[in-house]
Amino acid sequence: MGDRRATAGVLFSIPRRRLEVAFTFFFRDPRVLDSIVQHVVPSVMGRSIIRIWDAGCASGEEAYSVAMLLFESLWPFASNNLRIDATDIEENSQFADTIASGTYASEILKGSSHQVLLAKYCRPAARAGYVEFDVTLRNCIFYQRHDLLSLRSIGNNFSLVVCKNVLLHFAYEQRVEVLKMFYEALLPGGYLALDELQDLPSEVAPLFARVLADGKLYRKAESA
Repeated sequence: MGDRRATAGVLFSIPRRRLEVAFTFFFRDPRVLDSIVQHVVPSVMGRSIIRIWDAGCASGEEAYSVAMLLFESLWPFASNNLRIDATDIEENSQFADTIASGTYASEILKGSSHQVLLAKYCRPAARAGYVEFDVTLRNCIFYQRHDLLSLRSIGNNFSLVVCKNVLLHFAYEQRVEVLKMFYEALLPGGYLALDELQDLPSEVAPLFARVLADGKLYRKAESA
């Protein structure tokens, strides 16, 4: 039996599903990433700390993709001021070890639309057939195990929350509650990035303003 939680006066049970590891790759959803550079970067200029939460990070390709784009836009400011908290429900140390070492098979980098960036921030690893990311980039990314269905945020004052290909695995009521948690975790005017297949449930739509008519980037509504 899952935890029982109340929303809008109705109790519902949150089942504990063990999710399959989502397929992920570097620079997935380029339109969403481009909109992050276009809209989030100007909003964080000059901040002493830029906090980003990559929720459901899997093995970290998305966290490193976001880090590379922000480094390019905010260098050298980002090297000292950027912190990306990458979280997933994984119970063993595979994701943690991969993200901490920044080491990936060379094969998965092929075909990426950002070969120039990958070449700039990667170098051959000691292990044959692998590359590793620059230590400055690795030092900005922190992994921790976290269950989104606990509805307990890992912190607050985030400038951006990224959550892709995770919410679709949850029941409708669960998505509503998780999105409310993201809202509370964001700074005023902070941004939420979802995958191309995910729409905001009507219950939380007033909490966020759509940034692009055809995109999945939203801004925290100040008057909500």
